[in-house]
Amino acid sequence: MEDVTAALWGTRVSLGTISKLNQRIYGQIEEWRNRPIGSDFPYVYLDGVVLKRSWGGAVKNVSVLVAIGVGDDGFRRIPGIVEGTKEDKAGWSGCLRHLKARGLKGIRLVLSDACLGRQESIGDFYPDAGWQRCIVHCYRNVFSHVSRGRVKEVSRMLQAIHASEYLESARHKATEVEKKLRDMKLSSAADWLGSAWKRP
Repeated sequence: MEDVTAALWGTRVSLGTISKLNQRIYGQIEEWRNRPIGSDFPYVYLDGVVLKRSWGGAVKNVSVLVAIGVGDDGFRRIPGIVEGTKEDKAGWSGCLRHLKARGLKGIRLVLSDACLGRQESIGDFYPDAGWQRCIVHCYRNVFSHVSRGRVKEVSRMLQAIHASEYLESARHKATEVEKKLRDMKLSSAADWLGSAWKRP
């Protein structure tokens, strides 16, 4: 840290000073994390980010669970961030319990990947909210079955599905893309797309 402060400000800051600054920042972060949520968020994106954290001399993976809300005004805000051990039902239940206790309400639709534990937690805390698979996560899952050289081509095919104006048109296009993937000898990607499309 002393090297970093020297590079940034041209002078070294002692470890004691850095520690004091961290304590002040942590207090502000905790205040922000626990503030009341004063507005409704009809649409909420849920996702987790895995970070490395040094704790007690050991480095461990920590999941940071993030909720991004879209208000009635169309702007995105972050209602909350919760640290968990991993992205499972227990972790997401803790996150949603924390958000609900702080006043998160008015949710009509939750968008996320297809993590089963997260979907179960959503039903436990917001049973009236709908759920939709995140398109970005869906694309990534399909791309994991495609060689790097063909990702752009497959990406254009997937975008054509989501560019459809009507649901029936999108379903028809998805069937066409699934068939084309099989013709391209990408049966694993086709299988995954087919199963993803049939999920709610």
